[in-house]
Amino acid sequence: QNLLAEKVEQMMEWSSRRSVIRMNGDKFRRFVKAPPRNYSVIVMFTALQPQRQCSVCRQANEEYQVLANSWRYSSAFSNKLFFTIVDYDEGADVFQQLNMNSAPTFMHFPPKGKPKRADTFDLQRIGFAAEQLAKWIADRTDVHIRVFRPPNYSGTIALALLVSLVGGLLYLRRNNLEFIYNKTGWAMAALCVVFAMTSGQMWNHIRGPPYAHKNPQNGQV
Repeated sequence: QNLLAEKVEQMMEWSSRRSVIRMNGDKFRRFVKAPPRNYSVIVMFTALQPQRQCSVCRQANEEYQVLANSWRYSSAFSNKLFFTIVDYDEGADVFQQLNMNSAPTFMHFPPKGKPKRADTFDLQRIGFAAEQLAKWIADRTDVHIRVFRPPNYSGTIALALLVSLVGGLLYLRRNNLEFIYNKTGWAMAALCVVFAMTSGQMWNHIRGPPYAHKNPQNGQV
């Protein structure tokens, strides 16, 4: 009981400093793998060092941070769930121990017993959005996390700049506005909109497909 209390107290102390606890091999074996434990641990195995050139790892880490912050600052926060991260360059022995040869990977380590197949998040099929991770965590732990994203003003700023640009152009050409009635100009603008709306990027934006797919014939990504 004293050992368990010490582990929970230490995990809570780390969580108070940062939402995602960084772990090396020793910390992972002591606080995640070794009993006793009465809390669930979500671990992101990744490779964030620049020399690894893992752009997907950085994108997934951003979503993971959003999810962990949503849990850390929610009214439902408790010592029943912790978010941790193991970087390959800080815990290569952990990757070898788990026979893990890809990153990023998300795993849930339950309070009792070993992780089952469903405790590994199917990133290739579902993607790594914070909302999808929260749904998976709710299925595995019964802990429901409402995702709160930091405000993003880039769209508002871009719109304001566009309006300012158009307004400035009209002001400078206020004595000669015949170009507004140019059919060729409007046709080109319409074509640009059509091409943008039928592009693959717009499909990705609407459907939100996973980053990678498996070939159904041979299983390769």
